[in-house]
Parts: sequence; C-alpha cells; structure tokens
Amino acid sequence: MSGSRLFRFPKPEWMNSANTRTAGVYAAGALFSLGFFFFIDAATYSRSNKNGSEVHINFVDWIPGICSALGMLVINSIEKTRLSADSFSYSGSGVAWKARLILFLGFALMAGGLAGSVTVLALKYVVKEYGFPTLYFGVANVIANALIMLSSVVLWISQNMEDDYTYNVAL
Repeated sequence: MSGSRLFRFPKPEWMNSANTRTAGVYAAGALFSLGFFFFIDAATYSRSNKNGSEVHINFVDWIPGICSALGMLVINSIEKTRLSADSFSYSGSGVAWKARLILFLGFALMAGGLAGSVTVLALKYVVKEYGFPTLYFGVANVIANALIMLSSVVLWISQNMEDDYTYNVAL
C-alpha cells in the first residue's frame, strides 16, 4: 500500500480501466440529455393546447438551466492535474490556485442554477398553489438542473481517472 493514500482501503482495479472511463462519459451524456429532456418536455407542454392553465415557461425558467450548463462547461474544462500543480510546472506561477478558483466558480454556477430552479419552483408554482399539471413545469426544472449537476460530476470524475496505459512523464 502506498504511503500517499488518504484512506486504508485500496482503490478498486475496475476504476483504472478504459472501459470504466468510457462508461462514465456515456453515463454523463445520458444524464445531461435526460435532464434537458425533462425541461424541454415541460417547455413544449406549457405552450401546447393541452395545457389548461395560463402559466407558461418563460425566460426566468430558463436561467437556472443556462447557469448549470455554463457551470458544467467551466468545470469540465479544467484538468485534475492543474489543481495540484506546483509553481514550476505548466510554465507559470500560481496555476493551482487559479484552477481551484475557476473550479469553485463552476460549482458555484451549478449550485446557483439548482438553487435558482428551486426558487422558481417555490415562488412561481408552489406559493401560488397551482395544481400538478402546472406544478410539473417547476418540478421538471429542478430535475433538469439536478441531473445536469450530477452529469457534470460524473463526467469530471470519469475524464480525470488515471489509467494504467497513461504515461506520466516527470522531468
């Protein structure tokens, strides 16, 4: 057992395979598309003739999803190795704290998107006591943002898994 491990339990061998990485990327894509499917479904239903209420999804409902998608883009553009970079690597100083700051901002965007969707659900649908066909618009928004957040975490973990076939060159 290596001395650099935090816990006593060894890392499972299945986490080092290329198939696990590929499955994680596909699972993240499925979660992302499922999240946007829920929201697009609610948006199209709100404008259809089957909607019995006067409440529709407008731009305020889209803002949390936009924040979550931007947060996902920011988070997954950062490599995991940049978070622990020393001052001499990557031809610059302070790379690690800059990467951590950008990662924090990405997670803040996603958390703001999820909190915004819960706020829209509460203020637009729950407080005004709408019934469930109309309440579904807010619930779908929360589900979409939660799935986008989960897909971002799955994608970041699966893309940054270390493989046995990856060469780590240290000069």
